[in-house]
Amino acid sequence: MNLLEKRATLEYSIKQNFGLLGSEEIGRIADLFKYKTHKKGEFLLNKDKSCQHMYFVLSGYVRIFVELETKEVTQWVSGKGYFLTDLASFQFNTPARWNMQTLVDTEIFYIHKSDYDSFKFILSQWNEIEKQFIMHCFITLEERVFSHLAMTAEERYFNFFEQNKELFNQIPLQYIASMLGMTPETFSRIRKKQLC
Repeated sequence: MNLLEKRATLEYSIKQNFGLLGSEEIGRIADLFKYKTHKKGEFLLNKDKSCQHMYFVLSGYVRIFVELETKEVTQWVSGKGYFLTDLASFQFNTPARWNMQTLVDTEIFYIHKSDYDSFKFILSQWNEIEKQFIMHCFITLEERVFSHLAMTAEERYFNFFEQNKELFNQIPLQYIASMLGMTPETFSRIRKKQLC
């Protein structure tokens, strides 16, 4: 895929995630993103640093996690087509709560906070567009909280599997277990039952 095709993927995702924008507006937003490749294991963000970028994953996987005293907790693994950032740190310039690390060689587009903040000057309706985007992020978070509170471990596993089958062959399974709030042993038991 050449850079023009990669940019077209970014523009399509901007349109999908940021509401009804005209092609000229989408192009002006995409102009502010920069392209970069990262090798497996590179960090996009370290906990306690200020998050100054929003990322768009073009290819590869980025793990969002934190190391606690007794374990690591994987919050999410972002694959192709996802925007990611530490939202609180990015919006309020506070120390990041999460690390972000590539799990494989990964291609991204990224935008610096100062360029992101300039959207309000480029788009008169930016406040409403951003509000819709953040509401979408919040709804996604609510769905995850609901699944952790209202579903059994098996229900969480099967629900996640149906929506993210490709991850099961691409990343270490202990990261998926952590995302689902399970021990590796519980995850393995449910997985064996599924494969039987």
